[in-house]
Amino acid sequence: MNREKLRQFATLTVRRGVNVKKGQDVIIHAELDQPEFITMVVEEAYAAGARSVRVKWTHLPISRVNAIEMKEEVMAEIPEWQHAEMAYNVKTLPAQIHIRSVDPDGMKGVDQTKLTNVSKITTPQILKYREQMDNRFQWTIIGVPSIKWAEKVFPKLKGEAAVEAMWEAIIKATRVTNDPLAEWDRHNATLQQRSKQLDALNLDYLHFQSSNGTDFKIWMIPEARWLGGGERLIDGQFYNPNMPTEEVFITPKAGKAEGKVVASKPLSYQGELIEDFSVTFANGKVVAVHAKKNQNLLEQMVKMDDGASRIGELALVPFDSPIQQSGLLFFNTLFDENASCHIALGRAYVNSIKGYATMTPQQLTDIGCNRSMIHVDFMIGSRDLTITGYDRKGKALAIFTKGNWATTLK
Repeated sequence: MNREKLRQFATLTVRRGVNVKKGQDVIIHAELDQPEFITMVVEEAYAAGARSVRVKWTHLPISRVNAIEMKEEVMAEIPEWQHAEMAYNVKTLPAQIHIRSVDPDGMKGVDQTKLTNVSKITTPQILKYREQMDNRFQWTIIGVPSIKWAEKVFPKLKGEAAVEAMWEAIIKATRVTNDPLAEWDRHNATLQQRSKQLDALNLDYLHFQSSNGTDFKIWMIPEARWLGGGERLIDGQFYNPNMPTEEVFITPKAGKAEGKVVASKPLSYQGELIEDFSVTFANGKVVAVHAKKNQNLLEQMVKMDDGASRIGELALVPFDSPIQQSGLLFFNTLFDENASCHIALGRAYVNSIKGYATMTPQQLTDIGCNRSMIHVDFMIGSRDLTITGYDRKGKALAIFTKGNWATTLK
């Protein structure tokens, strides 16, 4: 990949992704892939005024060995030094950059029940720190190629040829143009305008219908607003949590969803793929799941805790989005969710609620924000998807027709 494009991508990640503040610490979470690019991100963070930059390396093959060999009770331990590190992050609020490159099948064959049991113990402990930081620090997620991931996306190519093709796809999807900073400013403005259009409709609920079997209704929280593109922290700092992003999203009302959704793309979860699946809701909760591949893993996911069976996010993405039009299946939620409408089971994004910064966790729960240890997006958009909105006076409004924005929102 051209070094100039990589440098532009690194600059974009720092300047529009986390938008590093002068004097702020930065943490980069990365696999042992593309060290040259990650070095560029470190350099760009310092150029933006970072006080310090720490890279926390992981390696999926090592994680796999640990998952197989380590006893479950040992895996579930969080040592004191990790608690101290998380508490330090709560105090200092470093910007965090997550650079994803893992193999979608990297944990295939590992005991998924063991991983689920460990997660049930460790995740609540980690969340108590994360919730103290929510909407107070910038974070972003980007993707870079690994050989295994690239060969999964481009099965006819091998090794460096696949990696090069993967770089090209990522660079294009992430809008690394001749002037990516300006391009992202325009893109953010477009998504924010779309969000304002949806807010103006004062929607009560949405009805999704598609020939693949999706027939699903989901209700809105009156205090919720649609968001898209970059977001603002409580102190007003602007940043882009996902790069790429093509969605506008909202926090729906937990406990008010009815019907069946059919997934339109595979879901990568805990290092394995769940494929050809559907989820059925009644009274806002999952009552049935069916999958041709990894049915047991899907069942475990929706039983992680009480909130795992309810919806925490609803996102709208037109079928003519750039990632969908690329014709690629990335086997990675960061990219695939931006090719298709999707919902997320689990934890809600409370910053979708007007006045959330002055509300207690219980007040947010009381108005319908879901709480859970998971937040798992899966895709439900399709070429013939119709979405009909109903406002609070009962008027029907066309939101999507044939998979794309309807005339109402052109």
